[in-house]
Amino acid sequence: MLDEMHHNLPRGTICIEDIEIGMIRSLTKRVTDHDISLFAEVTTDRNPVHLDESYAQDTIFGGRIAHGMLTAGLISAVIGEQLPGHGTVYLGQCLKFLGPVRPDDVVTAEVEVLSIDHSRRRVTMETRCLVDGKKVLTGEAVVLAPSRKFD
Repeated sequence: MLDEMHHNLPRGTICIEDIEIGMIRSLTKRVTDHDISLFAEVTTDRNPVHLDESYAQDTIFGGRIAHGMLTAGLISAVIGEQLPGHGTVYLGQCLKFLGPVRPDDVVTAEVEVLSIDHSRRRVTMETRCLVDGKKVLTGEAVVLAPSRKFD
């Protein structure tokens, strides 16, 4: 059922020795009012465009939207849980916000391996989030991947 939508692949680790260019992992999640409220509480970002419908109606978005960094956090979940997964160290992330995520939107966060630097254990990945097949966020992440040699 979509209300409980969490299509995550098995969690764990893909060591750098097993990562290949073009690998893709993703998760899909419905962003709820509760998620937005919790994110506002945790971050103290209580901008009314996220929390106050009457305020948000008068903005360029014409209604409430999720925090951009809440959406970006779904990328972090894919990297930290799937590719490379547990043991990964996030080194950098650039983001471009292309469109709003609204309450009850179903977001698919994807990461795709672009390049691998085995000598430095660095993996560069394209990152993106989509709603109804349309990109709402794009970017690039650089991570330090776990290695079997350093277990």
